[in-house]
Amino acid sequence: MADDLTRLSANELLLLYRNKTVSPVEATQALLARIATLQPHFNAYRSVDVDAALAQARASEARWQRGLPQGLLDGVPVGFKDLLNVQGFPTRKGSLATADKVQTEDCPAAARLRESGAILLGKTQTAEFGWKGLTETKLAGVTPNAWDRQYASGGSSGGAAVSAALGLGPLHVGTDGGGSIRQPASVNGVFGFKPSYGRVAGYPAAHNGTLFHIGPITRTVTDAALLLNVIAAPDVRDWTSLPSDGRNWTLNLNEGIKGLRIAYSRTLGYLKVDSGISAIIDRAVAKFTELGAIVEEVDPGFANPSPILEALAAERAIRLRHDIGDAGLALLDPSIRASLEKAERHTLTEVVEANQRRGELAAQMRRFHQRYDLLVTPVTSQPVPHLGKAPEAPFLSPFNLTQQPAASVPAGFDINGLPVGLHIVAAQYNDALVLRAARAFENIQPFPALHLSSLRERAPAWGLA
Repeated sequence: MADDLTRLSANELLLLYRNKTVSPVEATQALLARIATLQPHFNAYRSVDVDAALAQARASEARWQRGLPQGLLDGVPVGFKDLLNVQGFPTRKGSLATADKVQTEDCPAAARLRESGAILLGKTQTAEFGWKGLTETKLAGVTPNAWDRQYASGGSSGGAAVSAALGLGPLHVGTDGGGSIRQPASVNGVFGFKPSYGRVAGYPAAHNGTLFHIGPITRTVTDAALLLNVIAAPDVRDWTSLPSDGRNWTLNLNEGIKGLRIAYSRTLGYLKVDSGISAIIDRAVAKFTELGAIVEEVDPGFANPSPILEALAAERAIRLRHDIGDAGLALLDPSIRASLEKAERHTLTEVVEANQRRGELAAQMRRFHQRYDLLVTPVTSQPVPHLGKAPEAPFLSPFNLTQQPAASVPAGFDINGLPVGLHIVAAQYNDALVLRAARAFENIQPFPALHLSSLRERAPAWGLA
């Protein structure tokens, strides 16, 4: 039964709490036991506070027994990427350049979840300062792929994606400054959603500024929508956060996509993609036609925006240098230090021009979405690499520049048996349509589940109980 509890969605757990079939204490104990079993092999969490989690679970159990849950997610465990502040935990950001100092203030997402009665379980591993698409650091070690430990888990929200895949918590909060939710979600076979910029408030401000989105990594679309119901809220500490419209993101998820106009771009017009990946995505996109959407193969028509991102990296580099100083810089991974130094060579004129080109790209995508409801692409361009190399996901960062909502949904498996994601993008602020399309795909092609029995078969020598 314990293993079964760890595989339940947040929605399923809440139903059991409501019916008094299972208590938050039982669910939390099962989850903590599973983390204890798998953490030595997957290193998905940076830190877990067992005593605090159980105390929160007991308080939640008492509320459910009285029939007075505190909020929408009362008693549901949640993990937070270790770029986000959670009271009671250090925020190490995957770096030796940070202090092991316990935070006394929650970030907005953690504050909203705490108010909702959720169990703030712990911090998941991240790439150093979220800089790379690879969750392997000097501070925290290696977080391997949930499906095969020889392969990369991606990043920078690698710990969250691996945790979601392994059943180490139904809900995870990640961040995405250039693909850091969607890329690890893709290669670990879970759902990752980057809401429109500002939908989920952020504080303190991120090094990469208005490229930085906060959003869910879950095993189901419905769970992501439920999590969004709590964390999609403004916060006075973030002046860029969007006002709340009181929307219930779980409503209308099952309306389907019949009649929607969908643009399918295999390469965005400038990328090289492995033929096996293309075949998987072709088959996935064909499902949309089966569901009644009108699919047209068309590229969005913009040039490779990498030069824009390279120039804007100067802003990120300056903020990072300011925060950690020369002593901290000396402790950075050498490749990050080299990237930082390269970024700082951009001139102020180049940064200003890059921001202008960014605005032009965003306007172009707004015009594009006057014709097309959705744009779909692959997430990755090549099969998942072995440890030590970041999965190639060049389809993602353009939509951080434009601040559009986008998601990765599990679509199949590559030549090595590792997951491949389908990328779904909508116009800015049309987050609900991304969720609806993802749910329609999930209904017709259910997302694969990675069970403990599968792990035993893959690696019996691990001694998993």
